[in-house]
Amino acid sequence: MSRSLSPEQAQHIEDLYGPLTQSLRRLIDVTIRSEADDIEVAQAHRLIEQAADLLSSRLDPGPFGVRTTTDGGMLPWGNVAIGMRNAIAPPLNVIRDDSGRATVDLVLEAPYEGPAGHVHGGVCALLLDHVLGATAHRPGKPAFTGTLTLRYVAPTRLGKLRVEAWIDSETESKTIAAGHIKDADGVVTVQAEGIFIRPKAKP
Repeated sequence: MSRSLSPEQAQHIEDLYGPLTQSLRRLIDVTIRSEADDIEVAQAHRLIEQAADLLSSRLDPGPFGVRTTTDGGMLPWGNVAIGMRNAIAPPLNVIRDDSGRATVDLVLEAPYEGPAGHVHGGVCALLLDHVLGATAHRPGKPAFTGTLTLRYVAPTRLGKLRVEAWIDSETESKTIAAGHIKDADGVVTVQAEGIFIRPKAKP
């Protein structure tokens, strides 16, 4: 398959693989929490292996975290934060306002657990890295993490979360951003500051 897809192809793939990925997210969750008996677990294992055989009948040599469309759009693919075909991606749907502020509302459950009942600290870092980075991206000018500093100020409970980020300062080559994670009660649990670099265009 070509790396660049038409918008129609991209929409077809999203419609086809989106529900599959959602089913895989459910499968991961119920595998963690299941108390099924031995026979049911063995049967589920066989069915999963059959599904893997079907899906591996033709494989892209990838991997590709992101693909592009022929009209210049971005198609999240296997990206660990936003990949529509990656069942371990939450995924993050970033909303930006005119000021450059970025916000994500999401729900994290058992697959993202670290301490009992709480989100793993590394997952919190992933969320903040992505959302702070979103303040720095410009059309045709991606930004990459230079530094990311985190302060864990309270435990982050599993469930509904909000991630917010904003621009502290900016130049042509970099954005300095700040942000935090809030739990369902609006309590800030993790604070972050980051420097995001836009590489110079190659001549």
